[in-house]
This record gives sequence, structure tokens and C-alpha cells, in this order.
Amino acid sequence: MADNRNTIPKAFVIGDPISHSRSPLIHRHWLETNGIRGAYDPVHVRPAELAGFAAALRDGSSGYAGGNVTIPHKQAIADLVDHIDETATQIGAINTLWRENGRLHAGNTDSHGFAANLDASAPGWERSRIAVVLGAGGASRAVLHALVVRGIPEIRVVNRTVERARELADRFGPTLSAHPMDGLHEAASGADLFINTTSLGMDGAPAPAIDFTTMNSDALVTDIVYVPLLTPILKMAADQGFRSVDGLGMLLHQAVPGFERWFGVRPQVTSQLRGLVIADMEAHR
Repeated sequence: MADNRNTIPKAFVIGDPISHSRSPLIHRHWLETNGIRGAYDPVHVRPAELAGFAAALRDGSSGYAGGNVTIPHKQAIADLVDHIDETATQIGAINTLWRENGRLHAGNTDSHGFAANLDASAPGWERSRIAVVLGAGGASRAVLHALVVRGIPEIRVVNRTVERARELADRFGPTLSAHPMDGLHEAASGADLFINTTSLGMDGAPAPAIDFTTMNSDALVTDIVYVPLLTPILKMAADQGFRSVDGLGMLLHQAVPGFERWFGVRPQVTSQLRGLVIADMEAHR
């Protein structure tokens, strides 16, 4: 868990590129607020370097206890670890690594992050009877996993390519159904929860007009996009009188389990941390 130079616990985030990651800001804040003399490093790892990085992590020569994995390594790393937990297996992507008893373990905390964000911001959300998930890409899998684990009885997946939605319905079970994009209005009818898992509205990109009025009047709308914080989809929902939860909390809460595993302390997601990340987002607009 320690390196030979300074004997402090260390963790990382790897990706290609990596300069955009806000994980160092989050984890370094927790190290400071918890009084831990540790380190969290962004490490630029190209695809050709991934196997060597994983080997050094496994044998301890890297000095890291573990770390986070981001694009483009979230699938490729699966072939380089000794054990993948059930959540990451079901989601089909890895975002967390750790060493344990000389073996390299992998998991995915995005499902936890999604659910924990709603737990904190909209308690009782799991009592939803019908959830609509917009999008059937990689990001939707963690959301679908969380919905299934929490026992949402009916989950409607809406996607431009309905075949991809059907693939997810086959993967996650009989509570899911697949719907085409032009069936979004009908799919939203009677729903209690709406989740955007697409990149629609990200960084100023346009989003199509969505009519939420067929949903239940107390329905909740959330978006895993968090740049901008108030996405076009969340603004539409608010303008139509619906409750909403932004996606920043998912980013913050998904980081909690990894920090606890590497540094031995379970950190808190606070308004101070949220403010730090929002300030960083505004500084890099």
C-alpha cells in the first residue's frame, strides 16, 4: 500500500487523455479534510502502456494501492485483472482497481454513485413504479443496474436505435422494455422517474424538446450530465413544474467507495466539496 520513497498511501486515475479528470480534486480534498498524508495522482496511460501499468500495480512496484480507470480503458482493463466483482461484470465496465492479497481486483462504483446521489437529493425515489431511461449506451448500464438492484418494477429504455435498447433489456431482465425515440412521449406516460443517460445537452450541445407532462405530477427528472449543471433537459423539466436532480452528485458519490478502500476512511460528500467542483467547472468553461 505504500511506496519505497515516502511510505504514504497512494492512489491514481488513469486515462488517455487524463487532464480533464476531476477525480484528483475530489480525492485530494478528502485526503486533506480527513488529515491523511496520502496522494492521488492523475496518470496518463496510453493503450499500449496499460498492460505494463496493471502488472506494476499487481506486483506492488508502482507504489499504488489502487485507483480509478477512465476512458478509454474501462473495458480493456478487464483482461488484465485477476478478479472482477459482480457489479462491474453486470455493467460491463470497470472504474475502480485495488490490490488485495497479491491479486488485482476490479469493480464499478457508478451504480452506487447514481443511487447515492438520488438518496441524498430525492429520498424515496426508489418507490418509483415506472422509470424511463433515455439512452442505451455504456453510461446507461450503471443506471439500469441501480434501478434493478433497488427493485423498480418497470423500466422503459428509450433509444434512437431500438435494437441497442433491446440488448439492454435482454441483459438486465424482464423488468426492462425497449422503446424507439419516437415513442418517448408514450413511454413517459405514467412514469415516476426520468433519467437522461445520453450526452444530449452536454457542453452546450442541443437537446430535443421533451414533453414531461404525461408523467405523474410528482415525478422526478435527473440527468447524469453535469456540464452544464442545469442541463437543457433539467431546465425543460423545471419549466414544466417537475422536480429535478443534477448529475454532479453521481460523480461525487461514485468516488466514495474507492477512497475508503485505498485510504481506510469513508469520506463524506459535502456542500464544500460540491462547491469546489462547481468552481473548477466554472474556471474551465
